[in-house]
Amino acid sequence: MGTDGRGDDRRERGEGDGAEAPADVAPELVEESGRTRPEAVPHVPDPGGAAGPSGSPGSGGGTCESGSCSCGERSSPERVATDGAGSAPVNVGSDGSLGGIEFTPPAAGVSQDVDDPEADPTERVGVPDGVDLDTPTHAIRSEMNGIETPAEKTWFFELAEAVIDDGRCIQCGTCVAACPSDSIGIGEDDLPKLVKMCTGCSLCWDFCPRGGLRYERQWKITGGEDNVKGAGDPITEFSARTREGWREGSQDGGVVTAILLRLLEEGEIDGALIATESDEEPWKAEAFLATSEEELIENTGTIYNQTMALGHLDLSRYEEKLDVPIEEASLAVVGTPCEIEGIRALQDFEWEYGSQEEGVRAIEYTIALMCTKNFNYYRLIGEQLEEKRGIGTDEIGKMDVLHGKMMVEDREGELLLEEDVEHFHDAALKGCDECADFTGYCADLTVGSVGSSDEYSSVIVRSEKGLEAWELTEPDLDYHDLEDRSAVGKLQGWDKKKAFESLQRPFDPDAPRFIEYTEHAENYGTLLNPHESDG
Repeated sequence: MGTDGRGDDRRERGEGDGAEAPADVAPELVEESGRTRPEAVPHVPDPGGAAGPSGSPGSGGGTCESGSCSCGERSSPERVATDGAGSAPVNVGSDGSLGGIEFTPPAAGVSQDVDDPEADPTERVGVPDGVDLDTPTHAIRSEMNGIETPAEKTWFFELAEAVIDDGRCIQCGTCVAACPSDSIGIGEDDLPKLVKMCTGCSLCWDFCPRGGLRYERQWKITGGEDNVKGAGDPITEFSARTREGWREGSQDGGVVTAILLRLLEEGEIDGALIATESDEEPWKAEAFLATSEEELIENTGTIYNQTMALGHLDLSRYEEKLDVPIEEASLAVVGTPCEIEGIRALQDFEWEYGSQEEGVRAIEYTIALMCTKNFNYYRLIGEQLEEKRGIGTDEIGKMDVLHGKMMVEDREGELLLEEDVEHFHDAALKGCDECADFTGYCADLTVGSVGSSDEYSSVIVRSEKGLEAWELTEPDLDYHDLEDRSAVGKLQGWDKKKAFESLQRPFDPDAPRFIEYTEHAENYGTLLNPHESDG
């Protein structure tokens, strides 16, 4: 019969030449229906240390699968690697010991020269530069398995078709936070990107304020029947500014930072998700969890681009900064009205949101910044300011959108630019045109500059939670009744009018919270079932 790496088969069974089973194998393990049981293979150490096939007589490399044998040697969990040309092991020593296996690291971006006689045949290569692989689309799945997709499923591909690829993404990050399988990440273009298989759960679509979330319905769910009229249904309103010296570097009255400082000092929160300036790209905002007074003061002020804030709620990345276990953390989030709409909707359901779960549940206080529109960083800073107007990032000391004007000051406070904000339309996020929420209807507190004089912030207290934060901070503030309520109302009215003109679906606070993709596609003319298309 020959050998199979375990010695002569006849000898193991005690057949042929009348030899008995080796003494170091228990008799009851030798035979079973005339065949050798795998676990009964004897360990045959090589007295001469010759290198033969592993486990055969004379190899010195056999191991006992039962864990030990009478030869006194232990079995090794390591694997035997052969030379690729035959069966000679390359990691077995002369004494029969197994060494480690070395793996050749893959080459990146180059192709192997097969004609070079000195080329290493074990070198692994990637896709060469300039080569575009003809990769099958997602539609190939249905061709392979022949299974019809359930009609009720909505995939990331629908979100990409209707919102991201259509230029309507507002970069709030809600889709990233909503994904229970962590299948959505943030691409280099600061847009949502599928990073692994989509399960078709539909949550990314459902919670997108430009997709499946009827955001005006969320206003009513959050604040009640009167919260959809005018500028909403606030508890009270003020014009305020902090008395602290650090206000000089802040936006308007520095109220947002003052509130966060007080909440942190009183132990109401363990940190605040805010925006910080990128180390690599000046005047580009990035999401940042501030957990100290120094970090909050250092990042006071406003930067006019979105940060995908809700895509940064995986608290495990901040575990070393937090003084409490992540499941016990309490946070505040400062964001645009659309971001607050998203987080409120997510918190209304008990679904689990993958790695973002603790972050979604940790948010105790929400502060909305008054917002008519936000901008794409590269189009605003690179194209509009640097290229068209010759204002470099090293010159900018402060930016503001006030009274319908884009205003830029230098580092000494001198005005570099005051221009109608509509002239920057090409830099604005297209999806902002559909937003009717200038004053952050879903937030605990809304803060902005409209309605107050210079160096003061307008503060709208919208919830009992917001009132708690205000009362804690009140001793630190110089404040009075909101100076110009009509200014806030007028801008809110203008914002709604613009949204009604841009929305291609009905605006209806009484309709169901979630919009079916088929309904959206009917209103916007987007492709049905894009995941099944080769287009």
